Amino acid sequence: MTFNPWIICPQPNPQANLRLFCFPYAGGSSAIFRTWPNNLPSNVEICAVEYPGRGKQIKSAPLKRLEPFVEAIAPVLIPYLDKPFAFFGHSMGGLVSFELTRLLRSQYSLSPFHLFISARRAPQIPITKPPLHVLSDTDLLNELRSLNGTPKAVLESQELMQMFLPILRADFAVLETYIYTQKQPLECPITVFGGLQDQEVSHEALQAWREQTIAAFSLHEFNSDHFFIHSHQESLLKLISQELQMCKRSL
Repeated sequence: MTFNPWIICPQPNPQANLRLFCFPYAGGSSAIFRTWPNNLPSNVEICAVEYPGRGKQIKSAPLKRLEPFVEAIAPVLIPYLDKPFAFFGHSMGGLVSFELTRLLRSQYSLSPFHLFISARRAPQIPITKPPLHVLSDTDLLNELRSLNGTPKAVLESQELMQMFLPILRADFAVLETYIYTQKQPLECPITVFGGLQDQEVSHEALQAWREQTIAAFSLHEFNSDHFFIHSHQESLLKLISQELQMCKRSL
């Protein structure tokens, strides 16, 4: 397969019969998922999605709206959809993977066999917080400190923040300008993960994902904040593995 800067496979696995595409949170990159293949079944190939402005896409301008985002991802993904596939998205990645699933259904008649949504409220629930992407750099930095997802060393490095803030601002714009459109529920199962101490996403906002599928729905919550993807990674990957093994039997 030819090189594609959007798709990073940390451990290529030609023998795999399932692909799990992973979508990072705002400000994140494909590097979040580099160790995941070590803790997932051997028949699964991890394909991490690299957003513009970071990693192999460092020279591409970050996108600021969700619709062009998913419209850009879909065609580059198609060559990788020759095997059964699932999506996992954390926070911003949850919304991107959901809208990408809807686009693949409408334009390509394709669907993941499972959608894993992590630390993201259901799309039909409107934003209540004031937008972050319009804040000054100083105020945005203060918000980042309170969110607890950016390493202290990064926050305190002026050079790193000069690179990081425009990317993060663009990602927040993607989320904060999103307008939900009601469509038919999905036909694939949805598994949702959340953090019990997550100040951003409530239990009710996670539970509301149930409305987005006519297939099976399950919700798992960890004793953690918004970034349980790091603090409870082992438990998270165990649950994903169990679901993937069940899916494998039904494919």
